[in-house]
Amino acid sequence: MIRVEDLVHRFGDHDALDGVSLTVPDGEFLLLVGANGSGKTTLVRHFNGLLEPDSGTVTVDGESVVENPVAARTSVGMVFQHPRDQLVASTVGADVAFGPENLGVPREEVDRRVEASLDAVGLAGREDERVEELSGGEQSRVAIAGALAMEPSHLVLDEPFAGLDQRARRSVLARLDDLHADGTSIVVVTHDLRDLLDRADRVVALSDGHVVADGAPDAVRDDLASVAVDVPSS
Repeated sequence: MIRVEDLVHRFGDHDALDGVSLTVPDGEFLLLVGANGSGKTTLVRHFNGLLEPDSGTVTVDGESVVENPVAARTSVGMVFQHPRDQLVASTVGADVAFGPENLGVPREEVDRRVEASLDAVGLAGREDERVEELSGGEQSRVAIAGALAMEPSHLVLDEPFAGLDQRARRSVLARLDDLHADGTSIVVVTHDLRDLLDRADRVVALSDGHVVADGAPDAVRDDLASVAVDVPSS
C-alpha cells in the first residue's frame, strides 16, 4: 500500500502540493489526472523518494519513504514522462537488466525478466541495439520494460503512452492488464483517458496541488472536464 498524508511540497514560494492525502491499496488500478502543473508528477515522485516532503508523510508498505528510499524504490517501479531521464545503459538489453542486477537477482532470472519485459513492449530480440539510435517511442518502450523487469509491487507510469504508436500502446495496455490481474497496483498519470477509464478502479484528479475529485470512474466522470482532462465518450 502507498499512503500519503497531508503532503506539502514547495518549489520556492509555490505550493506544488498543498496538504494532499491519498492511499493506493495493493492491487488497485488508479488514474491520476489533471492539467499540466496540477501536481501529478510532483506527487508520484514522492512515492519512491525522488522528492522529499516539506511536510507530511509518505509510506510504502508501511515503511517511511524518506527513511528507507531503497525499499521504496524496490517496491515502486517508476516510468518517467521523459524516457531519457531513466535510460542508463548503452544497449537495450543492458538497460532493462540494470535494475534487477542492482537488486542482486541471479543472472538466469535477470535474463528471463529482460526477455519477458521486452516481449511485453514489442521489442523482443532487440537486446543488442543501441539506445541512442532508437526513436523516442522506442526509448519509451525500453523505459517501460526496465520498470517491468523490476517486478515491483506498485508500478507508476507518468504519461506512458506519449510517442507510442497504436500497436505499442495496445501491447503496453495488455501487459498492464496482466500485472493488474496478478495483483500489482498500477498508477497511471495522464490527462488522456482513452483506453484507460474502463480499466481503472478509481480516478483521482488534482488541480493546483489539491485533490478535487476521487472516486470510481463513473462517479467522477462529470467532474473531470473542469480539470482539463480528455474524457472519452461513453
